[in-house]
Amino acid sequence: MLTHEQNEMLCRVEGDAPMGRLMRRHWTPVCLVEEVGEPDGTPVQARVFGEQLVVFRDSKGRVGVLDEACPHRRASLVYGRNEEDGLRCLYHGWKFDVDGNTVDMPSEPPESGLCEKVKHRAYPVKEWGGMVWAYFGAAEQAPEFVPPRWAPSIDVRVSIVKAIIPCNWAQVLEGAIDSAHSSNLHSSDMVPARVDGAEATDRLWLRPSTDKAPRMQVERTSYGFRYAALRRPINHAASHVYSRCTVFVAPYTVLIPPNNLYNVANVNIPVDDTTTAFYFIAWGDPATTPETATWREFLGNVRGIDLDERYRPVRNHDNRYLQDRQAMKAGNFTGIHGIPNQDSAMWVTMGPIADRSRDRLGASDLAIVEFRQRMLDALQAFEAGGAPIGVGPEAVPAGVCSFQAILPRERDWRAHDARYVWGSAADPQARPARATQTA
Repeated sequence: MLTHEQNEMLCRVEGDAPMGRLMRRHWTPVCLVEEVGEPDGTPVQARVFGEQLVVFRDSKGRVGVLDEACPHRRASLVYGRNEEDGLRCLYHGWKFDVDGNTVDMPSEPPESGLCEKVKHRAYPVKEWGGMVWAYFGAAEQAPEFVPPRWAPSIDVRVSIVKAIIPCNWAQVLEGAIDSAHSSNLHSSDMVPARVDGAEATDRLWLRPSTDKAPRMQVERTSYGFRYAALRRPINHAASHVYSRCTVFVAPYTVLIPPNNLYNVANVNIPVDDTTTAFYFIAWGDPATTPETATWREFLGNVRGIDLDERYRPVRNHDNRYLQDRQAMKAGNFTGIHGIPNQDSAMWVTMGPIADRSRDRLGASDLAIVEFRQRMLDALQAFEAGGAPIGVGPEAVPAGVCSFQAILPRERDWRAHDARYVWGSAADPQARPARATQTA
């Protein structure tokens, strides 16, 4: 349970809010690469940490992330002409390149020199893992871009669901690190089965346990923490334990336990104080990781069907998430199609910013407690002049990953040799190794 003041510190990111200042010290996803896939294509409106942005790809294929408002009279550049290596405002024709340089000012006399004096706000940009990233802190503080742990190399397939969720980033992220809820909320999609580890089919995720009350253990790290949810397995219950290890990479990434075919992660970017850009990711070997279209269909998050053109879910609190009560009577636990949609129904109905001062937490909430305390401790250290969590020497090391395995009871999950799930062993030096399971 947090006080109101602590909850505000955790959740608020806009303006000069401390959490927003900490997050700005990280490279941050702004949109999907596919949204700006075409040179001289339609500019995209984005919003991160409460800042209105325009994203575009110029004639040479370079991506720019600029302040949406033209510096002249503050008209939106989203409506601008994307042409000849720059974005031109419709109002008076001022034109800017991807670095924010003013390259044309037809409404002003050339002798005024104003064109050379106006610099528009632009952010450093990197494309990686299917996302456009930008750095929103002071340029001189920008760390080197390091590939995220869910896209460690160029040969990894990354399939991403994107949805804009109308609630605060922290309650979305808490859902990702809450292993206990999956045994209930997702029980019709994550089905107990007599398997030797989590497996994926084209319709379901199979799990080797019926245990709904996992024992939680946490290990704090410099970059966040990792924790294990320990359950009784269906097979070898007397001698083994089913361990699902989740990794929180501050400030907004969760590495979720994989299945036998691919790895899973999510990234939860604050659009503003009460809106989150939720990215749910399958990644790994191209031979076993679902393609983007398949992934989105599996999760019930297809743009134009389940999401509108701005990635806002069609299922929402007003239409009760299109909950099918007849399906519930027939055995479906929630009556809501799609794992992220089931989650969203829980996140959004907590309110725009959940009132954590009214929580009644139990033993299964250990990871939730650790997340809140870890981020508040990190924020206190940052406010005292320390480095932001997860940056520089404190960044998550290469090779850190989540895992799931049935382990002998005497084996400590912390010592388990966790490795990425990877279907090909053709070149083990170049590619992550397949996860090892012990039954």
